[in-house]
Amino acid sequence: MTAAAGDARVENPATGDLSRLSLNTATTKSWTLAEAVDGTVRAGLGAIGLWRDRVAEAGLSEAAKLVADAGLRVSSLCRGGFLTTADDAAAKVALADNRAAIVEAATLGTSELIMVVGGLPAASAPGGPALAGGDRDLVAARRRVAMRIGDLVPFALEHGVRLVLEPLHPIFAADRAVISTLKQALDLAAPHPARAVGVVVDTYHVWWDPELQVQIARAGAEGRLAGYQVCDWTLPLAADPLLSRGYMGDGYVDFASIGRWVTAAAYTGDVEVEIFNQAIWDTPGDEVLAIMSDRYVRHVLPGLTR
Repeated sequence: MTAAAGDARVENPATGDLSRLSLNTATTKSWTLAEAVDGTVRAGLGAIGLWRDRVAEAGLSEAAKLVADAGLRVSSLCRGGFLTTADDAAAKVALADNRAAIVEAATLGTSELIMVVGGLPAASAPGGPALAGGDRDLVAARRRVAMRIGDLVPFALEHGVRLVLEPLHPIFAADRAVISTLKQALDLAAPHPARAVGVVVDTYHVWWDPELQVQIARAGAEGRLAGYQVCDWTLPLAADPLLSRGYMGDGYVDFASIGRWVTAAAYTGDVEVEIFNQAIWDTPGDEVLAIMSDRYVRHVLPGLTR
């Protein structure tokens, strides 16, 4: 069903409103922040989603200036999280890093900090080994996430930043996120004000969820629908499933239905294209932007139009 990402072409590009379309800088991994900002402007997009590595390379103040001078919105900052450690010293380091991310988000002019909460402790540690006799207590890991989100909420509120919980596909529960469904994310957010903790719908991770329509409606009703990220689920999966994202229309995601649900939930914010795919990373950035813009107009935008 899917075409190889490197074979994508835009021979007769569709035209449409790109004002809500946002380039997540992970999609053009080879570009510096300055190149990503320039490319986003050339392509006529209204916003950019930033990863902290690109911000760090440019320097926080310079990054904020680059985006502001270009007249772009910052749709989100990726990412905070990784809060599952059972080690007290490591937990202090993680909380300090998340507080730094909150300050970065505020400085960059976005209220939305994407949170990937972390997997089982040994597996989700940077460069961590495969779990061998380590901590397999998933319930306890989720409990620690809830506690540490609570620790971060006052600081986030103080800076006008929302912690945006991202459920990841269950195949990433061991090493990246012990939250796999939108319902889990909303339940975790529930004790806190909606302006402090929200959720993001990433089609790659939640397209399969039989409760997705109900939970998107719930997120809208609770005022917690803070972001919409799009890309496709393609097969066969790459050796690293994280790199199995594709352009919209190359896989199995029903963007029309999910877009209608997001729109019915009163989401009017930016729509980020976030793709991890080696073939796409190897493609010139301007070509990537042309393809993703065309696919957005063809596959995503119709579902966002009432």
